[in-house]
Amino acid sequence: MPSALVLAVRSACADALALLLPVSCAGCDEPDVGLCERCVLALAPAPRRQLVDAPGGGIPVWSGLVFEGVAARVLRAIKQDGRTSLARSLAPALAAALEHAERGRPGAEAVILVPMPTSRAAYRRRGFRVPELLVRRTGRRATRLLRHRRRTGDQRGLDRAARRRNVEGSLVAREGLSGRRVVVVDDVVTTGASLAEAARALRAAGAEVVGAATAAATPRRFARLGEH
Repeated sequence: MPSALVLAVRSACADALALLLPVSCAGCDEPDVGLCERCVLALAPAPRRQLVDAPGGGIPVWSGLVFEGVAARVLRAIKQDGRTSLARSLAPALAAALEHAERGRPGAEAVILVPMPTSRAAYRRRGFRVPELLVRRTGRRATRLLRHRRRTGDQRGLDRAARRRNVEGSLVAREGLSGRRVVVVDDVVTTGASLAEAARALRAAGAEVVGAATAAATPRRFARLGEH
């Protein structure tokens, strides 16, 4: 079954279940609403920039929100509970990050949006790919140019250096990307290790990595690097 059809079926089933089961706001648990007005307002984009070290040179990463509070709860509801309809509420944040990532670049319309690849285990568990879902909700198109070359361990609980070692050499890009300009897209950036590995793989295939965009970034990254 095509992935788009799978996602449509899952969304329809979720809507049907919502009629039968109690629903609460993903951001604050207010009953009888998927996302209350107050939490929608809390997801208003506030784009911020950070520079992530990567082989071949650092890449600017723009994020639409800080991964805390409502934003964190909504993303977890999407990823852990399969509440895919909530992706629409995060679309403005990702769209704002993409706008900044592409701003001032000649020929921005030719930039390819490359989603971080989803592991097979995560796809089997969820039935959808989070970065691609978010990109679609912005009205843009994502092109899969990256795939996993080897398995990696769980990044949770690892420090910055360990995260880098865990993902180093784990991705490979499609061949023949010479001269293609790309922006890497993910849902959340923590240390930037995965985005750096994506940049390495894409550059090895000849692509120009314009930057990266995420819906959110962990607050400690902004606290340390500040806003630019």
